[in-house]
Amino acid sequence: MSTENLPQSPEQPPRKPRVAVVFGGRSSEHGISVVTAGAVLKAIDRTKYDVLPIGITREGRWALTADEPDRMAIADRRTPEVEDVAESGEGGVVLPLDPGNREVVVSEPGSVPKALGEVDVVFPVLHGPYGEDGTLQGLLELSGVPYVGSGVLASAVGQDKEYMKRVFTSFGLKVGPYVVIRPREWERDEAAARKKIVDFAGEHGWPLFVKPARAGSSIGITKVDDIAGLGEAIAEAQRHDPKILVEAALRGREIECGVLEFEDGPRASVPAEIPPPQEHAYYDFEAKYIDSTPGIVPAPLTGEETAEVQRLAVQAFEAASCEGLVRADFFLTDEGFVINEINTLPGFTPISMYPQMWQATGVAYPELVDRLIQAALRRSTGLR
Repeated sequence: MSTENLPQSPEQPPRKPRVAVVFGGRSSEHGISVVTAGAVLKAIDRTKYDVLPIGITREGRWALTADEPDRMAIADRRTPEVEDVAESGEGGVVLPLDPGNREVVVSEPGSVPKALGEVDVVFPVLHGPYGEDGTLQGLLELSGVPYVGSGVLASAVGQDKEYMKRVFTSFGLKVGPYVVIRPREWERDEAAARKKIVDFAGEHGWPLFVKPARAGSSIGITKVDDIAGLGEAIAEAQRHDPKILVEAALRGREIECGVLEFEDGPRASVPAEIPPPQEHAYYDFEAKYIDSTPGIVPAPLTGEETAEVQRLAVQAFEAASCEGLVRADFFLTDEGFVINEINTLPGFTPISMYPQMWQATGVAYPELVDRLIQAALRRSTGLR
């Protein structure tokens, strides 16, 4: 039988890759994560990708959220919550732990689970514990879903400031003086732990910076000018992490540099300088996100200094086995550059330093988002 006169089925357009933007989370950086998600949702090219916004509440429940980025902005000096954009207060989103099944479903009590379709890549914009520290990355590895950013090991190293510094030192990067107080030390002999800090101050001088060892966005950090303020600073750090890090103050300029994964490997952006904020003791959370203290992009460095900090930023990226993106933070002292830390999921709003540095390097915010998604899609989902 001839098929020439039979009606032809129209060709289906190829399915666009589906990107799940996951944000919020259980850490103290929940609010700024929601702000970051709003910026990423605005920037994703909807002609190229389908998008599924998924929020994680402060209690850890995964929720389908409205795709309304304008509701995810700081308003009246208040950061938004996942609950502000969640589509339902019941049930939650379920990601199957089966590498052969990427079907995401919504499970409502008393109802048949509703399929939301397959996810091709996850764009996590969670900061801090339970998101940036390797825990979410491990879940995604088990699920076989590609994701933006570093793998389990690099994420864990990038979150724990003690082990980050140990890795840097082993690769020849210069770090500043620090001392760590672990939870067991504090519980076993609090007086001895305090003396350890006081002795450190006697060797390196005041002020000191007391901070949670595994937190970010300058949350829980206190600048301590003398022994009288030490107890309150320790208590504040321990509110966010039972392990605390105490650092000596470094005299120098604060310089940051972005690293981005290209097809041929990681490259560094032009660096930026963070000038001392006028109304804050240091570059704390309020200065970063609420008052938006502007950085200087590009940093006023010599050509040799720029090349050196770019080299060191890429070296730090490689030392911690990072992927996707990193912001590397340095102090430029009289003895040269000293690395302070890296952020494997740095602040990522358009006014954050990482996107600003890449904008000045020639990579606009939407292109930056696209490059990160494409890098994730290129990588396999095996152990990294």
